[in-house]
Amino acid sequence: MIPRDSTLRVVRPTDNLKKIALMYSKALGFEMVKQFDDHDGFDGVVLGHPKHAYHLEFTHQRGVTVGQAPNNGHQLVFYIACSREWERACRSMIDEGFSVVENNNPYWEGVGKTFQDVDGYCLVLQNRDWAL
Repeated sequence: MIPRDSTLRVVRPTDNLKKIALMYSKALGFEMVKQFDDHDGFDGVVLGHPKHAYHLEFTHQRGVTVGQAPNNGHQLVFYIACSREWERACRSMIDEGFSVVENNNPYWEGVGKTFQDVDGYCLVLQNRDWAL
């Protein structure tokens, strides 16, 4: 079993490292936890909050093109219970360059909004508490 105090890092390649890092950090209020250049041919940035047990890492392998997301089913989901905070977060996503898109899965459209970044990957903001 993984210890409960472990940190989860989600890593995704991109062809737009600087733009993606700026979009996600400003829209979600993430801080740059770490940045690296030419680490064995990879550049990258790790974004997150110091007190949260998860990070988003975006990488770019020099000389390699990864292209767009295969479909909009590749997504991150954040649950935001407070309607006012959810509305503020939605505005922030748009202000930072995310596009509002219709999700392939109608479940996410009920009380959420789906945003797509410049790589075609999606992030869903749900206006509810997460519960099992």
